Amino acid sequence: MTAFSPAELAKYFDHTALKAETTQADIEALCAEARQLGTAAVCVNAIWIPLATKLLKGTDVMPITVVGFPLGASGTGAKVYEAREAIQNGAKEIDMVLSVGEVKSKQYDSARSDIVAVKKACGDVPLKVIFETSLLTDDEIAMVTGWCAEDGVDFVKTSTGFGGRGASVNDIRIMRETIRSVDGSHTRIKASGGIRTLKDTLSLIEAGADRIGASATKAIVAELGGGKADAARGY
Repeated sequence: MTAFSPAELAKYFDHTALKAETTQADIEALCAEARQLGTAAVCVNAIWIPLATKLLKGTDVMPITVVGFPLGASGTGAKVYEAREAIQNGAKEIDMVLSVGEVKSKQYDSARSDIVAVKKACGDVPLKVIFETSLLTDDEIAMVTGWCAEDGVDFVKTSTGFGGRGASVNDIRIMRETIRSVDGSHTRIKASGGIRTLKDTLSLIEAGADRIGASATKAIVAELGGGKADAARGY
């Protein structure tokens, strides 16, 4: 198992608060924790991006947001608009939800074109595509990973945290193997959903995750440092 210092591990995290009842005070606390820990990013709903951008100014912590969240069932035009507005408001990465229903209906051209359109709207801003792997077969995970790698998507991501199980080591392995098979070295992997312990985090990184999405970041990093922290706000 790879060894990390607490500061090195923190850099893997998108520190997250995405519940509907998340308040301004929650966002302020989230950003303060992210600044203290030195995480890669904070991931918040789009309404909070202007505030997060302000609170994180002058730091290396990125404000990032979600699009088509959490179902992935909004139209492509809506997702494109969401992405563009969020970027205008300061978002440094966009995490969009796959059109899962179209994949399950074998409407592959439409599901893939949805991804391509949002990628184009993002321009130079990195795009992550959230699969909701709990709803997909292993073959579907591999197929969509292949699309993303071939179409220049920056990250493939396991889960929203709001639908079924979260990330699994098997999900990450399938994604990693597929990326290698299509020579998609530019495409990285984000594990998210249900990640609450240091053991889970290190297992996912060992399997190939490049980024971790969690609200329990503070507790996980504290666990590595031999301390304890209160469980975070839930994701």
